[in-house]
Amino acid sequence: VELVESGGGSVQAGESLRLTCATSGYTDTNFCEGWFRQSPGKEREGVAAIANDGSTTYADSVKGRFTISKDVTKRTLFLQMDSLESEDTDMYYCAVDRVIPCDPVALTLNHNYRGQEQQVTVSS
Repeated sequence: VELVESGGGSVQAGESLRLTCATSGYTDTNFCEGWFRQSPGKEREGVAAIANDGSTTYADSVKGRFTISKDVTKRTLFLQMDSLESEDTDMYYCAVDRVIPCDPVALTLNHNYRGQEQQVTVSS
């Protein structure tokens, strides 16, 4: 399994970024896919998850601002982040695995595969 991330950067509060995670090496349609964030000294936080049926779940801290989606044909996972806040500054990771239920907390705790992280910095 290989996950290759892109799209991080530095923005002002209120602006947007989109993270991309190109996936390969698995064909299990029961995989849960999602994003979590963590930086040194901060607690790991599950952000969003998407199940094989397309259903999505979000952390309360990002609900209404972040959108997770995937392009099944291109095997690419996205995290659209709008109305960014300084509290969203963090290292972001995409992750996949067979996780039930497919939600950000379970995926963050129980994944075996993750990307190489993207730094997101939001200045107020």
